[in-house]
Amino acid sequence: MHNESEIHQENTRFSFFSDYLGEFVYGGIDGSVTTFAVVAGAVGAGLDSSIIIILGFANLFADGLSMSFGAYLSAQASQDNYDKHKKIEYWEVDNLPDVERKEIEDIYRAKGFEEPLLTQVVDVITSDKDRWVDVMMKEELEMMEDSKSPFMLGLVTYISFIIVGLIPLLLYVWEFLYGFEGNLFFWTCILTGLGFVIVGYLKTYVTQTNKFRGIMGTLFLGAIAALVSYYVGQVLEAIVTGI
Repeated sequence: MHNESEIHQENTRFSFFSDYLGEFVYGGIDGSVTTFAVVAGAVGAGLDSSIIIILGFANLFADGLSMSFGAYLSAQASQDNYDKHKKIEYWEVDNLPDVERKEIEDIYRAKGFEEPLLTQVVDVITSDKDRWVDVMMKEELEMMEDSKSPFMLGLVTYISFIIVGLIPLLLYVWEFLYGFEGNLFFWTCILTGLGFVIVGYLKTYVTQTNKFRGIMGTLFLGAIAALVSYYVGQVLEAIVTGI
C-alpha cells in the first residue's frame, strides 16, 4: 500500500503535468507541424536526405528556442503587470481606505448583498489588508495571478517542441545512418500522423472539446502545412533549375 508521503508525491507530479499540459500540447503541435512542413518542402524541392536533416534540425532547435522565449516573455510580462497593479491596490488601501471600502461595498451590493449582511461581509474583507487587496484584484480589476512559473512555461514548451518535432526527422536520420527500404516520405507521413493523433488527443484535455474533432483538427492542420510546403518546394525547385 502507498503511504501518505508517496501519495503526496504522486499528486504533486500529477498536478505538475496537468498544470503544464497546455504548454506541452501547443509546443508539440507547433514543433511537429513546422518541422514536418520543412521536411515536406525539402522533399518537394527534391533535396537530398542529408540536406533535409540539416534543415530540419536547424528549424527544430532555432524555432523551438524562439517559441520557448516567446512563452517565457509573455508569461513574465503578464506576471509583471499583475504585480504592478497589486502594488497600486496596496497603495490605495493604505492611502485611500474610505474610497477602497466604498468600492468593496459597491461590488458586493451589485452581487445582491443587502444590509446588515453587506456591512458584515465588507468588515470581514477589509479587516485583513492582504485579503482586501486580493478581492480588489479579482473583483474590480478581474485579474488572477498565474501560479505557473514563466521559466517552466518556456522550458516545457521547448522540450515538447523538440520531442514531438523530432518525429518527422526520425526516419531520415535512420536512413542516413543505417539505410531504409521503402518510400521514406510516405512512412514519415504515417509516423508524423500518429504523432498528430497523440498530440491532438492530449489537446482535447486542455480545450475540453470532442476528442474526434481535436484529433482531426490537428491532422488537418499538419496536412495543410505539409501540402503547402511540398508544392512551394516543387515550384521553387522548378524555378531555380529553370533559370
